[in-house]
Amino acid sequence: MRGYTYHGEATDEVARARGIELPMSPKKTYEVMNAIRGLGLEKAKVLLEDVIEERRAIPFRRYNQETAHKTGIGPGRYPKKVARSVLQILKNAEANAEYEGIDTDDLVVRVAACARGRIRKANMPRAHGRATAWNEQTTNVEIVLAERGA
Repeated sequence: MRGYTYHGEATDEVARARGIELPMSPKKTYEVMNAIRGLGLEKAKVLLEDVIEERRAIPFRRYNQETAHKTGIGPGRYPKKVARSVLQILKNAEANAEYEGIDTDDLVVRVAACARGRIRKANMPRAHGRATAWNEQTTNVEIVLAERGA
């Protein structure tokens, strides 16, 4: 992920923020991004805070094999680690909007994208001199906020 995937018009009033190679699951991040895309900034922040407190679940539409159903949404989970990271990136994008002079009361999540990052390779020692791969997945996250109706 070299730069931003979103390249809008030069006249667009947007605020952007990225997280590079965050140590979290790409599949769970994909589901969280689908849940916040198109929401207003305040609604997205409330949703992520509710997920962290386990008050609302994120619906899992694609990666939902053997996922329990939650009340009112079907298969879903509470990806707290992802929600904390995405909430921080959302707050960074909001701060960038304030810096750019954009009214933060009327912002919408226009782009919420994620991609797999590099895999951090490691080994776990096992019995009799053997080792097992112990790899950690990382995720690249991008959020673009724009004014409603723009």
